[in-house]
Amino acid sequence: MQIRYFLALCLLPHTVFAQAPAPEAEQLPLCVVEPPVSRSFNDREKLSGIQDTDIVIISDNSSAAFDDKAHFSGDVSFSQGSRHIAADQAILDQKKQQLSANGNLIFKDDQFTITAENLQAQMSSNSATLEGAEYWFHGQQAHGDAKKLQITSENNLILSGTNFTTCPPGDESWLLEADMIKIDSEEEWGEIWNAKLRIADVPVMYIPYMTIPVSDKRKTGFLFPSFSTSTTNGVQLSTPYYWNIAPEYDLTFTPDVMSSRGLFVKTEFRYLAGEQQNGQLNVEYLGNDRKLFNNPERYLFHWSHQGAIDENWRVRANYTDVSDNNYFNDLNSDVNRSTDNQLSRIGEASYFEQNWDFNMRVQDIKVLGEDERPYQVMPQLNFNYRKINFWNAIDFRFNSELTNFQHQDNQYTTATRLHMVPSLTLPIQGPAGSLTSEIKLLQTQYWQAPDEKDTQLAESVSRTIPQVRLHGQINFERPTTFFDSEFKQTLEPQFQYLYVGYEDQSDIGIYDTAQLQEDYFGLFRDRRFSGLDRIADANQLTLGFTTRFLDGNNLEKFKFSLGQTLYFEDSKVLLENHYLQESESTSVLAAELDAHLYKDWFISGSMQHDTENNKNKKNEVTLDFRPSKDKLLQFSYRYVPDLLNTNTNDRVNISQAGIRTSWPISDDLYFVGNWYYDLNESRRIETYTGFQYESCCWAVRLSYHYRIKTNYDDDLSESIDSREEFEKGVYLNFVIKGLGGSGPLGVDDMLNEGLFNYRKPLYLRN
Repeated sequence: MQIRYFLALCLLPHTVFAQAPAPEAEQLPLCVVEPPVSRSFNDREKLSGIQDTDIVIISDNSSAAFDDKAHFSGDVSFSQGSRHIAADQAILDQKKQQLSANGNLIFKDDQFTITAENLQAQMSSNSATLEGAEYWFHGQQAHGDAKKLQITSENNLILSGTNFTTCPPGDESWLLEADMIKIDSEEEWGEIWNAKLRIADVPVMYIPYMTIPVSDKRKTGFLFPSFSTSTTNGVQLSTPYYWNIAPEYDLTFTPDVMSSRGLFVKTEFRYLAGEQQNGQLNVEYLGNDRKLFNNPERYLFHWSHQGAIDENWRVRANYTDVSDNNYFNDLNSDVNRSTDNQLSRIGEASYFEQNWDFNMRVQDIKVLGEDERPYQVMPQLNFNYRKINFWNAIDFRFNSELTNFQHQDNQYTTATRLHMVPSLTLPIQGPAGSLTSEIKLLQTQYWQAPDEKDTQLAESVSRTIPQVRLHGQINFERPTTFFDSEFKQTLEPQFQYLYVGYEDQSDIGIYDTAQLQEDYFGLFRDRRFSGLDRIADANQLTLGFTTRFLDGNNLEKFKFSLGQTLYFEDSKVLLENHYLQESESTSVLAAELDAHLYKDWFISGSMQHDTENNKNKKNEVTLDFRPSKDKLLQFSYRYVPDLLNTNTNDRVNISQAGIRTSWPISDDLYFVGNWYYDLNESRRIETYTGFQYESCCWAVRLSYHYRIKTNYDDDLSESIDSREEFEKGVYLNFVIKGLGGSGPLGVDDMLNEGLFNYRKPLYLRN
């Protein structure tokens, strides 16, 4: 059981609440409070030839003495540049360049609008003092009132005896009262002295000094801390600190104290490298984990970088390393989720021209929970050339790859592979269909350094395999009627003949190759393996079709695809490498379905059926009810037989059903729920229930989470049995908007909580 909620720091001599930059500005148009406007503000817009330095005075009545005082009454308007003052009465002292105004007084400029009892302004210095003031920031929720408000010549605000809130007028869900607030209009931050925070008109906190944002602009300071208790981590207190180092650099440092484990420190550094490159560096460290045997140290290091050097060069880098296999399962990392079991390390530089490109890459993948490590790519060079209409409408392509494979364990075979593929393609396309003819020559050369155990591998292997592919598609359409509605139906049959020559490849090691899935779209691939260590011979014909129904607005309401491959010969490569247990004359029968059933009901599904043995290989289906963007009810089921369990090396059947929903109970209250059940084990594997209330000025979320926990065997614990099989918790999150909080909690992230992320169905083109 875990309780989590956000608190504000209190009783500190100097407290700063700040906010890190959000990916995009918060958009709450219904919450923005519109300040009052006088009709005289529009009168200046009707005048022509007015300069920003000119002082324009408009009123119903006026009287003036030369070089003395001028009196104005009746909807008075004073304007200079972007500043406007409206009042019932005003006096202008021309000698002292002072303006006094009162009665329905409104002051407005580009930043804010102020109403007050009276105003004293110094025209020469552009400064003013208002008493009994109320203020609003334009385009934002922030507003308040003050006994005395001063506008400096730098357009800053100094408020005395004041308060501040982001709630609508009349709503005092929270209110910050202070002796003085100073708001810097350029930095867009406010400094507050001797403040009291009231929630529901009850004082809950005294803060001697703090700063608050009045926009999304970044500023150094403390972020809202978090507090939690749990049986796993004990009492936990997190106090993040944000450092706005420079416009192109920032850093977030988060000490996280866990009574059961110790001090967990997280640091995130972000940077911009010029206008087109950016990156991020994360370091996480737990010195002595008291929860585990021998109190081991646990750490994470992550670096990512991407961008363009110029119009032709692109770069990308990603590196992550952790201390142990269960790091993401036990600790709340900022980098990966608990469901991620692969760490990618990659460095890449690419150069692009119109007809050719060149790529350099190094890659290493760490698989958590598995003893066997994949090969490292150190390095890989790719060169690709293409020429459209090379000769008589024939396209020419040349793809090449030079890869060096290394392994961290010296007892493994190392190799260098050179692969070249020249190809000629004749594409014929038209409204009625298409026909593509393609010829390839796959030439590969291996230089291997076999280990003593791999006696069957050769030191040098040359492999030459021809490939012929013929792919055609025809488009038919007709008008039809269903349920008294007019539709246009299409029928799109397609075929593919594929011939790939055979060559014995048993003397080549496996470095980066695995068998691919056989879904509908995979049936029309020209390969059955990822990687190049095995190229399956083929003499086969794939037949398939797609049919669609489009309504009168040409919107797709139904799509169904069905296909299967006929094998004229058995693949010797698949049989020799035990990817096939016996001969097969056909592939699985693969189908895909996406349909708008009725009104707000949608269905999406896929199937792979073994017609020779009359058994299903894989089934997935989701049924969605989505009457609006914020309403969702989804039923799902998936079945995958004979799946390898990497923890036990056993074969298991996956049969799981689930329900997911996101539904507004009212305008401000949302409910989100997930429930997944294992039909084979007769147990639930995940439950998530959450309620979220969000108003204009605060948000709260209460949620319950129960899920099966992934536990990998590693050296940090005496036994895997010492770890919990399931984890559960109750979470309470609270945000006060406008005091440095991170904005609305959001409902979309609740849908992505847990093991099964929300997968939006294909809504066709509706």
